[in-house]
Amino acid sequence: MKVINLHQEEKNMIQLAVDQNRQAQQKIYNSYASKMLGVCRQYIKDLHQAEDVMITAFMKVFTNLKNFEHKGSFEGWIRRIMVNECISFIRANKKISFLEDEQYKEDSFNNIESNFTVDEIQFLIDTLPEGYKMIFNLYAIEGYKHQEIAELLNINEGTSKSQLSHARKLLQNEIFKLKDYRNGTK
Repeated sequence: MKVINLHQEEKNMIQLAVDQNRQAQQKIYNSYASKMLGVCRQYIKDLHQAEDVMITAFMKVFTNLKNFEHKGSFEGWIRRIMVNECISFIRANKKISFLEDEQYKEDSFNNIESNFTVDEIQFLIDTLPEGYKMIFNLYAIEGYKHQEIAELLNINEGTSKSQLSHARKLLQNEIFKLKDYRNGTK
C-alpha cells in the first residue's frame, strides 16, 4: 500500500501556483470553487453577483498566495478571503446599517427539528435584512465570535449580539410559518 502525503501535495501545488503555474492555479480553483461559491452565496442573494465576488476573491487568493504560511487549513484561509470580499461587496453596493442596540436580551432558541432543504433554509436566510444576515452568517455559519464580528464590521460587540438575536427571532418566526404552511394549518 502506498501512502500519499496530501499535505505535501497541497504545499507543492501552492508553491507552483505562487510561481505563476497556470495549471496549478486552475487545479486550486477547481478544487475550491464550488465550496467558495456556496460561501459567497450565503452572503449575496443573487447567484451571478455571488459568482463575480467569488472570482474577484480568487484573484486576491492568487495575488496573496505567497503570504499563506501553511499554518492551519488552506481552505479556511481561502474561505476567510471569500467572506471578507463578500463583506466589502455588500458595503460598496448596499447601504447597510446596524442598529446600535446595546440592550439586547439573550433568548434561548430551541433546536428546531426540520425537514427543510438547504434551498429552503437559504431562502429563509435571504429574507433577513442585510445586517442581520451578515452577522448571522458570520456567527452561526463561519463561527466568528462577537468580538471578532465587531472588529470586522466596525460596530459594538453589543450591536453584534443584538443583531444576531433579532435575526434568530425572525428566522424562528419564518420557520414556524413555513411549518404551518406545510402542515396546512395556515
